[in-house]
Order: sequence, then C-alpha cells, then structure tokens
Amino acid sequence: MVAERQRAGGAANTRREWLDNLLKIADPVLNALNERSLHRKLPLDFHPSRAPYACLEAFARLICGMAPWLEATGLEDEEERLRVHYADLVLKGIEAAVDPGSPDYMNFSDEGQPLVDAAFLAHALVRAPRSIADRLPKPVKIQLMTELRRTRRTVPPLTNWLLFSAMVEAGLYLLGDEDYDRMRIDAALRFHMDWYLGDGIYGDGPEFHADYYNSFVIQPMLVDLIECFHRTSPAYAEFKPILLKRAARYASVLERMIAPDGTYPYVGRSLVYRFGAFQHLSQACLQHFLEDSLEPAQVRSALTAVIRRIMDAPGTQDEQGWLTPGIYGRQPTLAEGYISVGSLYLCATVFLPLGLAPDDPFWCKPDVPWTAVRIAKGEDVKADYAL
Repeated sequence: MVAERQRAGGAANTRREWLDNLLKIADPVLNALNERSLHRKLPLDFHPSRAPYACLEAFARLICGMAPWLEATGLEDEEERLRVHYADLVLKGIEAAVDPGSPDYMNFSDEGQPLVDAAFLAHALVRAPRSIADRLPKPVKIQLMTELRRTRRTVPPLTNWLLFSAMVEAGLYLLGDEDYDRMRIDAALRFHMDWYLGDGIYGDGPEFHADYYNSFVIQPMLVDLIECFHRTSPAYAEFKPILLKRAARYASVLERMIAPDGTYPYVGRSLVYRFGAFQHLSQACLQHFLEDSLEPAQVRSALTAVIRRIMDAPGTQDEQGWLTPGIYGRQPTLAEGYISVGSLYLCATVFLPLGLAPDDPFWCKPDVPWTAVRIAKGEDVKADYAL
C-alpha cells in the first residue's frame, strides 16, 4: 500500500504512485521471463484448461499497458533509469517468447486465443515503435514476425476479434513486413463503421453488449489502427475524424462512470480485468483527445481513486505478487471460464498516461474533482448530452 505521506504530497507524487503500482504488477512477469522461468512460476491452477495460453496473455497484455511509458522521452534521474531497465526486460521477454528453444517459448500456434494476445503484443509495438520494435535484434524481429503470422490460421468471428487480426497486421507492418494483409485491416475498420450504434458506442458485432469491451478492445484499437493507416486510403482519412469524435465522447461516458469513492458499475463480462475497464479513458488522456469539458487533471484524479481502491484491496495480488482473479482481492467466481491468471494483466492498460511527460497538464496540474464528486456534493453541473 502506498504510504499516506506520499499521497498527501498532491499531484506531484501521483505519477510516482502510478508508476509504483505498474511496476508492482509487472515485476513478477518480467523478472520471471528474464530468468526464463515464467512457464514454471506463473500460477496455472486457476482454470487449468487455459494454461496453454496464460504466459502469452500475461506478457502481451502487460506490455500493451507499459509501452507508452517505455516510449516516453524527457524523463530524468530515477524514472529514466527505471524506464531503460524495464525496456531492456521487455526486449529480453520478447526474445524468450519467440525462441523455440526457450523454456518460455509462447503459444502463437493454436487456433483461437493466441490471436487475441498476439494482437495485444502487436499493440505494444504500435505504442512503442522506437523503444520496442526498432530495438529488437534482427533475428528476434524475424522470429517475432514468424510467430505473428502463425495466428492467421484463426478466422476471427464477426465481433471485436476482427480488430485482433487487424492489429497483428499492423504489428507486421511496423516490423517491416511488406506483405502484411491490408484486407484484414480494411475488414476491421469497415465492419466497425457499420456496427456503430450511436453516442460513442460500437456493437460487439451488430449487437449491443452492456460491458466494457468498447474500452478493453474496440475503441483503443480503432483509434490506433486509424492513426497507423489513415494516410494509406482516402476512405480511412475520412474515417479518422469520425472515429476520434466518437472516441472522445466514449471517454466522457467512462469518466462519468467513476463514483466519488472510486468504484464503478460492475456490468458485463471480463470484470476481473479490473481497471483495464478504463483503458480507453487513459488513452484519451495519452493522445490528448478528451472533450473540452474534461480537464486532464480531473481524469487523473478519478483514475487515481479507481487504482487506489483496487490496489489497496487485500488479496489483489498473492504473496509472490501475481494478480489474483477478482476486482477487490480474490473473487474467482467473477471470472468466466476463458480467464486465466495471465488474462488479468490487461489491467495494466490503465497506466497509459505514464507515456506523457511529467510536465504535461495531466500530471502537473492540481487535483480536480471529477464529475461524480461534483454532483454528489450538490454542485450545479452542466447536463450531459448525447453525440
């Protein structure tokens, strides 16, 4: 638990609090990979049928959230030393993951789940092209491309899984594969344009799902795919401002879901991804597409309340530091049958704003009460609207 005296320091110490929590989550995974012992150490007794996928899940989802911090520039002193150290651990982790002779060689080959987590790994490359993709040794890069291509054997259903196929191709494109499959990217973009339901929300397929998959997957991947490829097609160039306007609205919706005590609605599936439910709100801060009505420091205050409430709950991590299934502590009944311990590391995506410089308004402005706090105190807040 973060010391109360650190919290009392206000906005200046909040960044360090976020970083401490991210590294607390990351250390068991990255240190085990560095020792080539992740397969041996990662707890696999929870939903053991998912064990073949758990290591790739843990690593890929973790670095998907860490990537912007690894890509950050202008850091100084201890934080910069930490950034360099963890960037090196991630590079070593990728080498271990794709080396067929490694004890931690990961499963990219089975149909189904490996596509999902190959996509999260590729998303990390997109979020950190200089510090991860460009620094991979050539043999590792070639082997990573081989492993990413293996996932093409999975034909994605007409759901958010189309975005996983598209993100894998974006990763291949970034790694220099001239034969990346543009059709998979086009299909994901065009189907999601058709699946838009209004007010910043996309269907997971043609139907509405009351869950957080617009934040876990759909909106963050749409935003980054269109940023990668909007110059390759006049149609994509037209899509970009539309997608960003919808993305900004959905970020505002997420901010309003955070209650004054840092709780939020527990609706839909995959709730054990914890504060990964706010990945999209964090991305809106990282990429500066919040609506004008939201101050960055307001969002920081809201997300900090969510992070503290979850990380302070006894049992959120076990004695060795591995995440446990649940929201507040160990609550395994909340986890669907497709969840392994590795799945839980999607929570790391809440930490995307660590990719911002310490002097960005998100970090340097004083705390600001978020929408629910203001309303609960009786403040006369401007009414919400629909896009």
